[in-house]
Amino acid sequence: MDFPQTTSIHLELGTVRQPYNSARIFGDTGTKFSLRDLIGKGSFGYGRVTVLSPLNDNHTLRLVVAPLGYSGTGQFAAPVRFQNTTFAAATPTTGRYEFNSYRLSYASTVRKTEKEIWRVGGTLKVRDAQIALQQGTNRAASSNLGVVPLIHLSGERKLSERWKLLLDADGLAAPQGRAFDVGLFLAHRLSPKTDLTLGARTLEGGADNERVYNFARLDYLSMGLVLKL
Repeated sequence: MDFPQTTSIHLELGTVRQPYNSARIFGDTGTKFSLRDLIGKGSFGYGRVTVLSPLNDNHTLRLVVAPLGYSGTGQFAAPVRFQNTTFAAATPTTGRYEFNSYRLSYASTVRKTEKEIWRVGGTLKVRDAQIALQQGTNRAASSNLGVVPLIHLSGERKLSERWKLLLDADGLAAPQGRAFDVGLFLAHRLSPKTDLTLGARTLEGGADNERVYNFARLDYLSMGLVLKL
């Protein structure tokens, strides 16, 4: 049972829930509120594409395209000051949360046997995020676009001829904030070039500065396919 060096595409579709999602915009002058309390815990739909492309036996490139956006309507228990706009209490309010992530990783193989392979490297993550609130014609939005460096860890562990475990993780913490994205999947081989996956991932992190305060945890459940080219 070896690990062939071939490009693979992991397609994920599933649902995401937000155990918590707190925001304050601007970071020092706004009102802290809970997006979970406003629009609910979920579930919301999501999709993600991950491409692994080996350069040789020991080095791999990874590309991730992970758009995410959801919205809902609720009411605030007290007035909320957001982006220098005041939103009244006890009034239907639509909240929208977007957290689109695009990543490029470079990883080196640190362990490879007949049953497992492990890679460690670095990731450059482009974060395209937005939080928006609307009451009738009263609307305000806070957008954030930035590049974040992360540490990458991934691996595969074969359980049998047709079953294996997949780990996919990025993460880093700093005084400016933190970001962790960890996924664990069970893969079943349908054919030599196709695996079916079932799994879960957790995305947790945020930032606290003068411009924005936002910390969230998002839990994903997914079904997917790994296509080997």
